[in-house]
Amino acid sequence: MGKVKTKFFSYGQREIEYLQNVDQILGAAMKRLGKIDREVIPDLFTALIYAIVGQQISVKAAYTVWHRMQLHFEEMIPQHIALATVKEIQQCGMSTRKAIYIKNIGEAVMFGSLKLMELYDLPDEEVIKRLSKMNGIGVWTAEMLLLNSMERPDIVSWGDIAIRRGMMNLYNLTDITKEQFEKYKKQYSPYGSVASIYLWKLSFEDGNSL
Repeated sequence: MGKVKTKFFSYGQREIEYLQNVDQILGAAMKRLGKIDREVIPDLFTALIYAIVGQQISVKAAYTVWHRMQLHFEEMIPQHIALATVKEIQQCGMSTRKAIYIKNIGEAVMFGSLKLMELYDLPDEEVIKRLSKMNGIGVWTAEMLLLNSMERPDIVSWGDIAIRRGMMNLYNLTDITKEQFEKYKKQYSPYGSVASIYLWKLSFEDGNSL
């Protein structure tokens, strides 16, 4: 992820063995794939901007826009984003609407109406509720922050198309209902985030080959 400081999502044998025991199909895929290193962004503000950049675009497109943003803004800090023009942000390769959302969030953090550090003291649902009050942040974006920055252990996002596709590939389904999704999500708990890491990987495979 370029200049932004990253690390790998922290998990180990306890989470792996638990998921292998509760779901033999997932467990077999996990053994085949081995341990997956999921890159996360520890800084909450940077991770939030990255999640917004990634809304409703492909992974490849998100990386391209993110790379341009990092070249333009030497440090991904609230002050730099808040003081930039919407046009500056938009020229990194995103829609004007998304650029407005990003600028507004930079301002909210800089001026203190959005206190990101307080999120660490809140349960998952409260984090989602608080962030969703901001224009441009929905449930999916908040869940990505919970998993890809805060490293919360039990995040499986219905709003993530790749996770749903990973489930369909894993269980050889042509479609998946919310009810089916919730059944698997409950089965993975309390280590849903590690399951998500594997489902993302599985989303790129052909379900018939699993």
